[in-house]
Parts: sequence; C-alpha cells; structure tokens
Amino acid sequence: MSRRSAPLDGPSFKGWTRPGPVPPGGVELEAGETLDGLCGHWRIFQLEKGNRFSVDDLVTAWYGTTWCPRAARIADLGSGIGSVALLAAWRCPGAQVHTVEAQEQSLRLARKSIRYNGQEDRVFPRLGDLRDPDLFADQAPFDLVTGTPPYWPEGHRLPAAHPQSVPARLEVRGSIADYAQAAARLLAPGGIFACVFPNDQRERALAALDEAGLLCLHRRELIFKDGEPYGLDVFAAGRRQDYPEDFATRAECPEAEAPILIRRADGSVDPGIARLRLALGFPPGL
Repeated sequence: MSRRSAPLDGPSFKGWTRPGPVPPGGVELEAGETLDGLCGHWRIFQLEKGNRFSVDDLVTAWYGTTWCPRAARIADLGSGIGSVALLAAWRCPGAQVHTVEAQEQSLRLARKSIRYNGQEDRVFPRLGDLRDPDLFADQAPFDLVTGTPPYWPEGHRLPAAHPQSVPARLEVRGSIADYAQAAARLLAPGGIFACVFPNDQRERALAALDEAGLLCLHRRELIFKDGEPYGLDVFAAGRRQDYPEDFATRAECPEAEAPILIRRADGSVDPGIARLRLALGFPPGL
C-alpha cells in the first residue's frame, strides 16, 4: 500500500461527492505511516505494517450511532488509533468524544488523526486502562459507549506479527467481559453500549453483557463471505435497570434485522455492506 491514500475530493460516482466537513490537514506523515480515507473527507494515520482499522470499527461506530443517533457524550474503550471514535464523531457532529487507550504508539497516531481532521476541540484521547474503576470519573456518564474488544484469550490464537496489533487480537488488557463492565459503569440512564464480537462466540458475548447488568436490545450479524459461516455480531445494549422486567428474562437478544453480507461468493462487494459504508461517507458501490 502506498504511504499516501488516493485523493478524496471531487466526484467519484455519477456526480456523487463525499459528505461532511473537509479537514484542515497540516499534519505530516512519518516513516512507516500511511494516511488513509476513513469517512467522508476525514483521514486516519496508521502504521503501514501495524494495526489498521477494519470493518469491525466501521460497524461498531455505525451501529452505535444508529441506535443512539443524538448522542451528546461518547466514550470509546480501547480506542487504538482512534478509528471508532472519529467515525462516531463524524456521525454525531455535536458530540464530545472521550477515548482511552493503553498503547502509546496507537495513541500518538490517534492524536495525529484528531489534529488532521480538526477535531481537537471535541475528541479527547487519554492514555489509560479501560479496567480502571475510576476511568472517566470526571467525565461520565455517557450517552453512547463503544468498544471493539479483542476476540481470543492468550494462547488460543497466534499473536499478531506486529506488537501494536497483539492487544487488538488477544486479551492481554481485558476481555469482552471487562469492556461490558466498564460500559455499565459509564453509561447514562437510557444510554447505549455498542460492541462487536465473532458470531461463533455469540453466547460468550451475551453472557458478558448479562453479567455486567446490560440488556442486549439489538443484534445484527455480518457475514464475511457468502457461503461461509464465520462473521461478526454487532450488539447494542443498555443498562438492564433502565428497562421493564418483561423486556427480557435472560441474556437473550432479538434478531429482528437481516444479516449483512460483506463479500459475495465471487469476492465482489455486496450491496449490503456498500449501503452501510454509504452512511459513513463512502462512495456508492465501493
């Protein structure tokens, strides 16, 4: 991949242009970095060979802001390079967004992206551990909390090749249960916690929400490729205490929404994921 992304300005599909504000820029690339399109005109700094934003981040931000569309205060847990936080900020232009990340190299990139996109007055990154019981004590509660937890305990999968990617893959600094517990502490009454997890670990995710006192309100499945079972579940949950007892009797989650397919059997992009990306400022069909 080139160190510089393709130009984002101008028409790209039948006169369609990217929505949203144009960033001021003015932040330079350093060796080993790329600057890539994120949403609308906004871009994100990433390590060329490190942890890079993915469909997991896009889906989490989209789902959270869909079910909490008027969030004024947002927290992103384990924010990495800031992709979910910036996506949520783009979708909720009036919101303040607070993030926590434990890796300094990821936080450095997030700060660069925040400056590049002109969001220093409303996206506030901090170095810390999401498991800290005093996290955001000066900022909580939040209308929307987002998180993209690592998927596997240590030893269950090979670690990533780049050290920056290891905590994004393996549970070295918290599991889905820790994310759910943190969200339960931080949510305002009626607030939403949005997170993503593999569909073959659905029961584990639902159990983590339940044990944290969260009620799964919405769930949608994403299938990576037609004909293959593996994919993701994205969840929107709220504090159980905020809802009537008859909303659910246990950690069950209604599946009222059709799955979203990412790739057809021939490898081409499915319109389902293209429509989702359209809501995040991507051109139709890409």
